[in-house]
Amino acid sequence: MSVVRLGRAALPFQAPGVSVRICEHVMRSPVAKLLDFEPQLAGLPHHANPFALLTAAHLTALRIRADVDLLDPKNDYVFKRLFADSPELLAELISAVRKDEPPLEVLQVLNPHILPEDLTGKPIELDVLARDSTGHLFNVEVQVLRYPRWSARSTFYLARMLSTQIDAGQHYLALKPVVGVHLLDFDLVEGHPSALWQFEMRDRHHPSVRLGDELTLFVVELPKADRLLRARAQQGSVDTDADANTAAALEAWIKFFKHWKEAQAMSDLSYPPVQQAMKKLQDLSRNEEDRYRALARDKALYDELSLLNDAREEGREKGREEGRKATLARLLNRRFGPLPHWVDSRLQQATPAQLDTWLDRVLDASTLEAALGNH
Repeated sequence: MSVVRLGRAALPFQAPGVSVRICEHVMRSPVAKLLDFEPQLAGLPHHANPFALLTAAHLTALRIRADVDLLDPKNDYVFKRLFADSPELLAELISAVRKDEPPLEVLQVLNPHILPEDLTGKPIELDVLARDSTGHLFNVEVQVLRYPRWSARSTFYLARMLSTQIDAGQHYLALKPVVGVHLLDFDLVEGHPSALWQFEMRDRHHPSVRLGDELTLFVVELPKADRLLRARAQQGSVDTDADANTAAALEAWIKFFKHWKEAQAMSDLSYPPVQQAMKKLQDLSRNEEDRYRALARDKALYDELSLLNDAREEGREKGREEGRKATLARLLNRRFGPLPHWVDSRLQQATPAQLDTWLDRVLDASTLEAALGNH
């Protein structure tokens, strides 16, 4: 809708007694979501409405952005580049996870640099260490692989951050609390309806009694949290409590880490810190050096996963082999009585093929020597 207003006005530089006719042209347009016009993109540049061309340019830019293969923000190299370079984003992420705590005021990243050897090292080398205005220390990381004894590993690193704050002879009053914020791309507590955890030192029988705030670990199970959010959306439930804004911030971060490649899902998020993180992710994804380093990091993690799987399979195979040896020893003992020492030696040195052959013989052999062959 277009409105034209006419009137007279005196200008500061005009001669006395002279007035100038003023014409004001006001244009008002209804509010529209530009993504709704994407199906009409081909015809927009030829439309008579001048805003159609601007809409076409915007939608084309979005498509070009979408054509970029976005890096995974859960890749710990990408994660560190996103948050170590932007303390304000890191503070927003920590505050969203620690939703019952006061927001962080100031944050200093203590390890902003990434060394070449970090790309092939253990995942903990690419965590983000930070300090807030009160001196509290934070260890923030994302984990995509579930390592054996994950809890022991996490507790060890947090405890080390606490113990290295003071030297021998210094007073314990100098110690500052250590807080871990760990985002997991796997289910830590399977079958439990909660996806956000806060582990502290509390009395088992009186949970309201907290020993101290020296060590705290916040954990977010990203896959489970995403499933819970989608289930809630399908049910149509909405947060109405006083903490709804804080909960919405955490939900936005969860959607960012799980749906970063979905343009529609990202465009629906109005939380400014996540929008800023998405812009940074797009810029990183266009940088060839960052893409190479993220790929190197992925390769190192997959190599480590392959080694873990190989070790597990080797352990299972070794367990199966030991089981065959124990089974054969029991069968030999039942058939021929107490076994001489040389039998145990033969069993320990046997190959898998030999064990299979002896297991086939044990039921038909008339003597121990016939079952195992000459020794």
